[in-house]
Amino acid sequence: MTTKTIGDMGEHIALAHCISNGYEFVDRNYRSRYGEIDIIIKNSEYIVFAEVKTRHKNSYSTPAEAVDRRKQKRIITTAAIYLEENPTDLQPRFDVIEIIYDKNIHINHIENAFCQTDDYAAF
Repeated sequence: MTTKTIGDMGEHIALAHCISNGYEFVDRNYRSRYGEIDIIIKNSEYIVFAEVKTRHKNSYSTPAEAVDRRKQKRIITTAAIYLEENPTDLQPRFDVIEIIYDKNIHINHIENAFCQTDDYAAF
């Protein structure tokens, strides 16, 4: 399997997990010149910009560790562009959804995994 195929599979699993937990689908693979947001979902309180990371159980690091400050900055900037184009009263939130696979699939949805800081005030 290619890295893209594994990533697409992880996004599909993550989206199904979120919908089964009461979130509503908004968008997927939203792109700007700054980056991409894997999944955009919402509930009654939040519009969630979720980064999905898929790794094999034997990987050296956790999937969430791949979402470094540089990646966070790109996601936050892209989310700001999305919100300019699609205004909402919902509070933005940035989640990371880890998909860890071996014989089974394990999902770890990390809510509010990172937030906007003064270092990169996009909103």
